[in-house]
Amino acid sequence: MKNYPQHYCGVFGIYGHPQAAELAYYGLYALQHRGQESAGNASCKDNQFFDRRDMGLVSQVFKPENLARLRGDKALGHTRYSTTGSSSTGNEQPIIVDCNRGKIAVAHNGNLTNTAQLRNELEAKGSIFQTTVDSEIILHLLAQRQRNSLVETIRRIEGAFSLAIMTPEELIGVRDRHGFRPLSIGQVDGAYVLSSETCALDLIHARFVRDVKPGEIVIIDQNGLRSIDAFPLHRRRALCVFEFVYFARPDSNLAGRNVYETRVAMGRQLAREHPIQGDMVVPVPDSGNYAALGYSLESGIPFQMAFVRNHYVGRSFLQPSQLIRDFDVRVKLNLVSGLVQGKRVIAVDDSIVRGTTSKARVNNLKEAGAKEVHVLVSCPPHMHPCMYGIDFPDRSKLMAANATRRQICEYLNADSLAYLSQNGMLQATGLPEDSFCTACYDGDYPVPYNPSADKYLLERRQNAAQSLGQTAIDEERQARFL
Repeated sequence: MKNYPQHYCGVFGIYGHPQAAELAYYGLYALQHRGQESAGNASCKDNQFFDRRDMGLVSQVFKPENLARLRGDKALGHTRYSTTGSSSTGNEQPIIVDCNRGKIAVAHNGNLTNTAQLRNELEAKGSIFQTTVDSEIILHLLAQRQRNSLVETIRRIEGAFSLAIMTPEELIGVRDRHGFRPLSIGQVDGAYVLSSETCALDLIHARFVRDVKPGEIVIIDQNGLRSIDAFPLHRRRALCVFEFVYFARPDSNLAGRNVYETRVAMGRQLAREHPIQGDMVVPVPDSGNYAALGYSLESGIPFQMAFVRNHYVGRSFLQPSQLIRDFDVRVKLNLVSGLVQGKRVIAVDDSIVRGTTSKARVNNLKEAGAKEVHVLVSCPPHMHPCMYGIDFPDRSKLMAANATRRQICEYLNADSLAYLSQNGMLQATGLPEDSFCTACYDGDYPVPYNPSADKYLLERRQNAAQSLGQTAIDEERQARFL
């Protein structure tokens, strides 16, 4: 069980650069925060695809010798965290096929909501699936001999998807009609770049051009970039607001707004909504840093980095045994005890999902002698599961959906607990309130989903895990990452 919400993936593509695979490698480094289970990089030269994919972090998957084999001026990279499809060898992306339409590679960020229906239809027509990920459905649809199959495919799939597609002739970027997940366009040395976040453009010194629009297909080839609006009549926008709260890197820009500045604004709004008498504002690194800074600036209460993060520990996706569970929490953050002894501490975090980690932090502060610990959260309570690519657990495991505010406060051992209001969170973005998906807070799902389909997918994941020897794979991952 994960204590922090996990994201689905990051995608990075480049067209027209002699060092395409190397730049894609660096782009994936910048997007590592979006997925740590597997990484992949595919390139193309003279109608031939070269690829390297494996379980692990970007730095573990790619070495100079295998990067050197990725030849060509086009490349497509992916870093993955699984929400649909088991976490195992064989499900790494980009997924590559050689079909009657030629060679195609696809990298996907998001989660389809009509996977079960489409997979059943395709299998009934004779399609054979090699993986358990919903991204492969997109490839099967693209491979069908249909007029305008790209546009028709995009109109058939539902849910959240930002796609990068590579063929020998072109690089294609796609966002779903709601725009749940980000995707940006950049340019470097005359080459075009597609990236899940703008921070990856900065790393390779690419100039930001613009965001891919919701419902837009951008096709990049030797003639430049052209655009197709696949949903000209659709108007609703639903960028995941949790990208601003937690997932996106603070040096990225989403929909024209800087993430760092937005998180500071959320902290300021939190201070206006919940003024507390305290001696210091302490962030829970790293995701709570910027909201805590905003709270300090607005309230005038000193900001102290009392928690020190071990930067050599990544976001873990393996749950340790009960014996070392507390160690797993402490190894990531250690407390400067002398700072908090006898003090009234305002601890600011970005979210509370299950509450396990937050409770450990409060206990750390109390054990160090903090006089009071007040927990403030820079977003509303998570009440509903996410169906669009964030691994929020089912409703039964969301603390705020199953306990009162008072009960949560008592569980955390905190002196008080407060959340930023939904209106306050949206106002802090500086964007129109109807620009976002807020389903995890209010249950307003922009795209309906079928719970029976979720059951279908869960069964497929379990079957796939058994057939692939998932226990052995998990043991291998534990040896590799812990």
